[in-house]
Parts: sequence; structure tokens; C-alpha cells
Amino acid sequence: MTASTTQHAPCVDHLVVLAADLASGVAWCERTLGITPTAGGEHPLMGTHNRIFNVSSPAHPRAYLEIIAINPGAPKAIPTSARRWFDMDDANLQAQVAQHGPQLIHWVASVPDVAAACTALSALDMDRGAVITASRPTPHGLLQWQITVRDDGLRLMDGCLPTLIQWGAAHPCDSLPASGVQLEQLALQHPQAATLQAACTAVGVAASVLVTPGTAPSLSAQLRTPRGPVTLTSVTSQE
Repeated sequence: MTASTTQHAPCVDHLVVLAADLASGVAWCERTLGITPTAGGEHPLMGTHNRIFNVSSPAHPRAYLEIIAINPGAPKAIPTSARRWFDMDDANLQAQVAQHGPQLIHWVASVPDVAAACTALSALDMDRGAVITASRPTPHGLLQWQITVRDDGLRLMDGCLPTLIQWGAAHPCDSLPASGVQLEQLALQHPQAATLQAACTAVGVAASVLVTPGTAPSLSAQLRTPRGPVTLTSVTSQE
């Protein structure tokens, strides 16, 4: 059963940082951003778990950062043939994380109607995947959401094309205190910048991100932190 929803304008919902395991992800966060993330939980559907913290700012008023890893003690509930979200089963991406440590790999856009947003992308010949319902328990109650996940797990456009999410009655930021970290800008660089810009426009988030052309695809998040300004940049497989 899907929870009732509260309508919000399309926006940057959260940044995705992939770690080989949560312990290394937390250590990376302490070392890089100067805070210790304490909130988070498990995703039984995908066999993953996370730590999250609020990065809301005037520019991005309802945003958080997610450090996610495969949960070694929890088999995924989705079919064995299907792959986890965010390319987490991709061997090359796992190798990048093993070499470079936890890294920004993707972002998720919140939309008021995820089915309509998927239809808008389909008109651009982009298959964002099926819309699935997921949830996880929290001390503040059950979080429920609908999210796009392809059977092949692909992020698309090297992680620059956002996964789409539609939240139920509650959003993580409703109960996340200010962390001392704020997202000031999310920039996307891609060789197919015009296509990426059209996709962001189609789902309503073009004003929330900066899209520029470049020879190598990358994501770059500018953050204000207790350690001063920090920029997180994705590491591409070409490096």
C-alpha cells in the first residue's frame, strides 16, 4: 500500500555516495566533511543499508546526503537476475570505490508525480526504469517512497541523469536535524549536455542543477561544511 503524498515541486532530493562498507563511509564523512552521520537504516528490497544527513540549504531546501553500501548480512529481496539500484553491482564501479574510496556517484530528484516524470523521459527515448515501492523503518515511523529502478541497475548517463523518487507522507529531512553541512550547488558535466539538459527540463529540475558540456562525465557537489568549503567530485572510469 502506498502512503498518501504531500505535493512538492521537483528538486534535488539527495546525493548518493557509494562506499565499500558503511564503516569506511562513515570514516570518509568524518575525514572529509567533519561530521559523523548517525541516521540511516536498511533496504531489505535491495540488500543495502545507509547513513544519511541533512544538507538542506536556501538553494536546496529539502536535500540530504546518503552514504550507501551493500549490506553483507542481508540478501536482497528482488530477483537474483535483477541488479541493485545505482549500479551498485557494477564491477567497474566497485573497483573505482576500492581504489579511490567512497565517492559521489549519483543523485536523486524528487518529483510530485513519478509516473508522469517517467513518461516525460520516455518522450525523449530515455527509459528510467520501472517504478517500485520501497520502505524502511525509522525511529520516527515508516518511510515509504516510489522510486525508478531499472532491472539492469543502470544509473544512466554516467550517473548524471537522476533517479526519480516520489515520497509518501514523510520525508527524511522532516526528522533530520541540521548537520552543519549544506549543499550549495550541484553541477553536472557530460559530453551529451544538451540531452541531459533536456531531461532535467522534462522532469522539472533544470533550475536546480548546472549542466555543462565536457569530454568526461562528472558530478560535482559544492558543500559548505564545518571544515570550510568542500567539493565532492565523481571519479569516472576513464581515469
